[in-house]
Amino acid sequence: MDESFPDWLVPMAATLTQQRFTAEGWLFERKLDGIRLLAFKRGNDVRLLSRNALPQQHPALAAAIAALPRAELILDGELTWSRAAPGYHVFDVLWHDGRVTDRALDDRRALLQGLPLEPPLHRVESLADEHPWERACREGWEGVIAKRRDAPYEHRRSRHWLKMKCELQQDFVIGGFTDPQGSRVGLGALLVGYFEASDFVFAGKVGTGFDTAMLRELRTRLDATEIAASPFTRAFGLARVRAHWVRPEQVVRLAFIEWTAHDKLRHSRLLEIDVNRSPRDVTRATS
Repeated sequence: MDESFPDWLVPMAATLTQQRFTAEGWLFERKLDGIRLLAFKRGNDVRLLSRNALPQQHPALAAAIAALPRAELILDGELTWSRAAPGYHVFDVLWHDGRVTDRALDDRRALLQGLPLEPPLHRVESLADEHPWERACREGWEGVIAKRRDAPYEHRRSRHWLKMKCELQQDFVIGGFTDPQGSRVGLGALLVGYFEASDFVFAGKVGTGFDTAMLRELRTRLDATEIAASPFTRAFGLARVRAHWVRPEQVVRLAFIEWTAHDKLRHSRLLEIDVNRSPRDVTRATS
């Protein structure tokens, strides 16, 4: 018995990653900065729903989708605005006169290529760049989505879709560290900050980007500079952290996604140790 046309399908969500890679079996798309939108077309009836299944009213988009030459379609994409006019950027097909979510992404993209999309409908094309995330950051995009070509469409957050957001880079000074947990060696995370006038300001923790040798080396080096009390003079959010404190002498370079509302690093990772820079010159970048 054929499956009936659904009222709703949970959209697939990408998993944030700090990896940067290209590999056979993956394709890469621009990460758009808009509103996730699923379009349900049955005959001339079109329903537009947000990622939380809330109805969206966009008559021009609905009319363009209704005109597509399929009796039943479910499209997945991103709603954006240009000069106050909405545009619908379609990157997947979930229903094509029948459910197709169990097919590989390449097969679903072939169905998408067969749809005659014209503005305000747009097809999201894959990127051919050798390092697509570098282009994304250079051109001011939000980031890149990496997708496995052979994966089905999963109605959940999945590691078959990975989002690589554009990162900021900045130098910070180590003010302390935490002990390792579980099988980790050396240290758990570095506690870092920057100088602002006479204050040493706590900026957050970084616990990724290390290999085992680096963890051991840093622990040995930091043990030699340990002090009894925290060197941070402005340290919102640090009170509950059990830490070892060190003299603020070691400069490291980090990548991170953004500053939080509480002025802490979000999704930080270590890029470089032994940055040749005076600690007192390390301030918060303004751009």
